[in-house]
Amino acid sequence: MKKSLLGIATSLIVLPTLSYADSPYFSFKDGDGFKRFSASIGWLHAMPQGKANNVNVNTSAKSGTYAVGDVQLDTVTGAIADTEAGNKAKDKLLGVAKLGETLGLIKNGTLTADMSGKAQINSLESWDNPNTGLEADDVDTVGMMFNYNFTDNVSLEIKAGIPPKVDIKGKGQISAPVVGVATPEGKLDGPPILGDLANVLINGIGDIPLDTKIPITDLTQGSKAASARAWLPAAEIHYQFGKSGVNKFRPYVGVGVMYAYFNDVKLNSGIESDLIKAGHMVQNVLDGKAGAALDGKTSSADPRVKVKATDTFAPIATVGATYDFNENWFAVGSVSYSKMNNEAKITVTDNNTGKELVNAKTKIDIDPVITYLGVGYRF
Repeated sequence: MKKSLLGIATSLIVLPTLSYADSPYFSFKDGDGFKRFSASIGWLHAMPQGKANNVNVNTSAKSGTYAVGDVQLDTVTGAIADTEAGNKAKDKLLGVAKLGETLGLIKNGTLTADMSGKAQINSLESWDNPNTGLEADDVDTVGMMFNYNFTDNVSLEIKAGIPPKVDIKGKGQISAPVVGVATPEGKLDGPPILGDLANVLINGIGDIPLDTKIPITDLTQGSKAASARAWLPAAEIHYQFGKSGVNKFRPYVGVGVMYAYFNDVKLNSGIESDLIKAGHMVQNVLDGKAGAALDGKTSSADPRVKVKATDTFAPIATVGATYDFNENWFAVGSVSYSKMNNEAKITVTDNNTGKELVNAKTKIDIDPVITYLGVGYRF
């Protein structure tokens, strides 16, 4: 990719000189007192102006009915909807559970698979997380600019910089909504009379409305949510006011296109660990162990986290000026703005099966203001 970009940039500079070598207007020879080529190096500072956008999460736990399996009683009561129907269901559950503990059917506060029944879960397939997202931080690097002058006033500029490491700040808390209905089912094989009575009482609890949120990860933890290496070459057509050899100070304006490529993207280790736990949560649901998912237990999966940022092209506009020290040496300063955004994608995949468990994505509005101060040489 980077070699291709370098080849395109080189072609943009060389082709005009080869195509029009016989024309005095596009000649290698100095025309009307101006130099054809210039190069500069200096300090480049990028200040992203964009704001965070909500993180959307999709999982392989589609809307449907799943077995609950073993689950802590406190976990179930904490997930019950805080409504009139939910409070009535909670009272029934706690009453039956108290009797079950007295009879020795419930131990250590655990509702076993032969009494927990099933749960219809309608909320884990896809959801948005309001007031969350990612924002790129300011960055400094060494910038380089190369110009080919078609005329004394019109030039093509290729600008780039040593690819900097960009810190990406996180915003907000990602939580998984658990909305649905749990239905306890008595399947105890206890003594004939006692077991049958317990099963009748468990089935008598009826539907339990669920409405809670399971914290997944805090994107603000640590000094940054992620980091990435940013490659941001740009090509612009400039119009420079004034005349070489007459005006030492010459302002210019330019428009063009910037290409953004990000690699070496790394997540905060704490966030990565949280996402691995989220993968276990989803796999537990798929394995018919929704209770283990609520309890935050390890699953049969081996979750692995991957993160990437998409490439993008964006328009860029520049205002700047040069100041000539002499015929060859000059100072240059500019301010550019690019309306740029890309998308960050995070996936959690089971290394055992290759199945994607979690897919999260968010748009990153970068919209950088880029300042440049440098010293250049014309030839």
